[in-house]
Amino acid sequence: MNTARWLTSALLIIGSMAMMSSQAVARDTPYFMPIQEVLDSTDGKAGLDTSIRLVFSPTSTAQPVEEHGPVVTNRKTNALNKTDEEACRWVMLSALIALQDRAKEEGGNAVINIRSFYDQKEFESDTEYECHAGALMAGVSLRGDVVTLP
Repeated sequence: MNTARWLTSALLIIGSMAMMSSQAVARDTPYFMPIQEVLDSTDGKAGLDTSIRLVFSPTSTAQPVEEHGPVVTNRKTNALNKTDEEACRWVMLSALIALQDRAKEEGGNAVINIRSFYDQKEFESDTEYECHAGALMAGVSLRGDVVTLP
C-alpha cells in the first residue's frame, strides 16, 4: 500500500512538471521594441559595420544605384538568464549583423526597406522591430533589399 501511494505521488509530480515544462516552452510572447536602442547600444556600436547602411521601412526613400536582391534572416538566441527585452535586443543585433554580412557578400553597401518578418508576416516600422520570446529562446526575423546606394 505504501509503495502504491508513493508511486502515485511520484507520477503526479512528474506529470505536473511535464505540463509546466511544456507550457513554459510553448510561451511565445510578442514584443515591439525600439530599433534605436539596439543601434545605440555598446554591443551595437561595436558589432555593426558603419560602412553598410541599414534603412528601415516605411521611410525608405533611398534611390539605389544597383539592386542585388532581397534578403531574409531568421535569428534565434538563448533566452536563459536574460530578460525578454535583453534577449530581444541581442537577437536583433545578430539579425542586423546578418543583413550587413549578406550585403557585403552581394557587393552592396546598404540594406533598405528593412521590416520585421516573423512567421512570414510583415510588420513595417522605422522605429520598432518585432521579437518573440519564450522560456528558452527569443527570435527576430527581418526582410530587406540589398542595394548599392550612391
